[in-house]
Amino acid sequence: MTETATAIPALTVDGIVDGLGQVGYICSRQIATAIFVAENLSKPILVEGSAGVGKTELALSTAAWLGLPLIRMQCYEGLDESKALYEWKYGKQLLYTQILKDKMGDVLGETKGLDDAMQELHGFGDLFFSEQFLEPRPLLKALRQDGGAVLLIDEIDKSDEEFEAFLLEILSAFQISIPEIGTVTATVPPLVFLTSNNMREMGDALKRRCLHLYIPLPDAKLEEQIVAARVPDIEEKLRRKLVAFVQMLREQDLKKLPSISETLDWARVLLLLHADDLAPDLVRDTLNVLLKFEQDVDAVRPQLAELTRKSRQAGDRGYATHA
Repeated sequence: MTETATAIPALTVDGIVDGLGQVGYICSRQIATAIFVAENLSKPILVEGSAGVGKTELALSTAAWLGLPLIRMQCYEGLDESKALYEWKYGKQLLYTQILKDKMGDVLGETKGLDDAMQELHGFGDLFFSEQFLEPRPLLKALRQDGGAVLLIDEIDKSDEEFEAFLLEILSAFQISIPEIGTVTATVPPLVFLTSNNMREMGDALKRRCLHLYIPLPDAKLEEQIVAARVPDIEEKLRRKLVAFVQMLREQDLKKLPSISETLDWARVLLLLHADDLAPDLVRDTLNVLLKFEQDVDAVRPQLAELTRKSRQAGDRGYATHA
């Protein structure tokens, strides 16, 4: 692979862990290693995992830490080149057409024949599809950032296979071909994150061009660190109890297990309610923050008292050991 310039300073894996921690993203060495490799090999990262585990937040935090502009493209079914790469400013082109029509007599007044007239108009046709009429979209904007950028292609699994194939040139060479203008190549390749909730299987060609990173649901120790970083005002003993409760919820047979985003939301709710312990009534009243389907709420309700008791015990033991 041809060496390309990078806007990201040389870093170590430990430096990446510390740097992301400074902006509140607590990551594992596996995540930091993926960013380190992506930086040095100029490869995109395909980040997979269930919704709410921090895939999108990883890109946002990386951009904030590195001080790079974040360019985000939200994928959806039917997304095409005109919305992702560029489109023409049709209103401006129509205005230009009207001006040209009004000036046509002046432009062609000195021409001696049809061939001369066509030659005279040829230059105007080229201008019609020139840079000044081009409206860049996220992909083109990312390639044109002189100092580099973080490009987030969010929920790539929601797009069509045709769009996935369209991305291959950008992800392999950090360039794109615009028929009317030519090839646009990034001076500094963007650091690219593609996220997927596994709604469909990504194609082999896309996977070959990317580093694969799977972010699982966090264990109790990592989850406590994340809550402490994102909701620092919550008391340590309560933090241990709420994390223990969420960890036990994930052992249940539920339609959707609570992710770290639900844990953080619940921590903020408990803080808002001035809670200092996990009382069964409080847990029952706020269970909808953790569980997004009524059938899951109904399945957990009969076990609430037992789950709350165990989580309080686990929190007390953890706090005593820590102290």
